[in-house]
Amino acid sequence: MQAADVMTPNVITVTPESDVGEIASLLLEHGISAVPVVDADDRVLGIVSEGDLMSRIEPEEDERRSWWLKLFSGGGDAVDYVKTHGRKAGQIMTPNPLTVGEDEPLHHIASLLEKRRIKRVPVVRDGKLVGIVSRSNLLRGFSVARQPAGGDDDRAIRDAILKEVDENTGVMVDRLNVIVADGKVQLWGLVESKEQRWAVQVAAENIDGVKEIENNLGFVPRGVGGYA
Repeated sequence: MQAADVMTPNVITVTPESDVGEIASLLLEHGISAVPVVDADDRVLGIVSEGDLMSRIEPEEDERRSWWLKLFSGGGDAVDYVKTHGRKAGQIMTPNPLTVGEDEPLHHIASLLEKRRIKRVPVVRDGKLVGIVSRSNLLRGFSVARQPAGGDDDRAIRDAILKEVDENTGVMVDRLNVIVADGKVQLWGLVESKEQRWAVQVAAENIDGVKEIENNLGFVPRGVGGYA
């Protein structure tokens, strides 16, 4: 299986000028832990994660670096200051993040995440963002990796299900992940009601080539705009 078989499409993104407060609200609303920063052509410039936002919390006075550490920091204080006080995505983001193509094998992506100690990687086509693969996406992909693969047919089924859900059900597809192997569909993610859960399943049932559906969709906790 490849990145295109498990990636989350319709990625929530921000621009370099996006306000930090707005980014925090986006993470909470959509239940995600990071957002890619893109330019006007959807090219990935960086990523803002929960960690980048958490670094803005001021440390206690006795936890601040001592003067002799600052002396040997080589100007690091300026970098730290921008990271902890910047108001725009372009100021606090991790720049030039690792990206992969749609045809990147899952085992290679897993190796990259482990070596770089990162939790997700943007997927690009011709340099433009088309999806994102997280550790959870990989785990779901590996869970069906031993099943016979239908290749392009499975990918077409997956794309058709996501399109049907996006255009006709009112369910936010950025909260969903659909895995297809040999026509067998696994539905993952969170929805807001039993009706939405059924809507996603019905959408899958009406796509040609679907042989079997495993509905693992859960519900967004009350009072929470998303999930982690």
